[in-house]
Amino acid sequence: MKALIATEKPFSPVAVKGIKEVFDAAGYETVLLEKYTEKQQLLEAVADADALIIRSDKVDAEVLDAAKQLKIVVRAGAGYDNIDLEAATAHKVVAMNTPGQNANSVAELVFGLLVYAKRNFFNGTSGTELKGKRLGILAFGNVGRNVARIAKGFEMEVLAYDAYCPAEVIKAAGVKAVASQDELFEQSDIVSLHIPATAETRESINRALVSKLPKGGILVNTARKEVINETELIELLNERTDLKYVTDIKPDADHKFAEFEGRYFTTPKKMGAQTAEANINAGIAAARQIVDFIENGVTKFQVNK
Repeated sequence: MKALIATEKPFSPVAVKGIKEVFDAAGYETVLLEKYTEKQQLLEAVADADALIIRSDKVDAEVLDAAKQLKIVVRAGAGYDNIDLEAATAHKVVAMNTPGQNANSVAELVFGLLVYAKRNFFNGTSGTELKGKRLGILAFGNVGRNVARIAKGFEMEVLAYDAYCPAEVIKAAGVKAVASQDELFEQSDIVSLHIPATAETRESINRALVSKLPKGGILVNTARKEVINETELIELLNERTDLKYVTDIKPDADHKFAEFEGRYFTTPKKMGAQTAEANINAGIAAARQIVDFIENGVTKFQVNK
């Protein structure tokens, strides 16, 4: 059984060691493809792989066509829009993610961005505190729940909306459940996005919705850039000079957002899962899920049908 770790942006050495130990214990061969620069390198490496671990690497129909022996691909992380799920199903390849492994890392980043924004990007002027502010969380999954936990430490008032999470679950976590996205934006000083990029959510964070934020509102996006309607958000930022937008996902229209000096910030690369702990947790979880699937047929974290 050959397991390929294909990462253009590599795991840490400690994570690779942990992954290899899981595969060694199962009697699997581990092959490493790191920092590759051409898709052809991935196509060649995956040709005789039975299992594949990726990070932000794209697994499309061409990759799956080349992977004649592939049985499972695991995205080490929560998002999996870099895997063509229909193509995986057509090739009878099980696709999985590792939900929750990066959750705390992403949640902590939210507050790094928020403190930076609230202190006027450390420009030396007087900012404001998070204490007492209303934080709205859009989607109450693993990351959203960690955001709520940390927000309580800042003594913030926490609200949440999730179309697929019962209000009772949100309330049980000590968070105020609101009835809609509109209400969340209307009642929050800050909204933090934790929705996936789906047909339903793409460009759903638009002018009409964000304009409901009260004066001085902040939008935080550590989810996916595809959920933002960039054209409409730029229009709104032009009109409302009180709003701020902070994200760890460089927008397609970054050059236009960059004109909003003092109200917009993005990191050079996506940083949500970029901690040693998240790196290790997600990688080892991916390896364990592969072994559990191959040996026992466990498909708990399967994301395709």
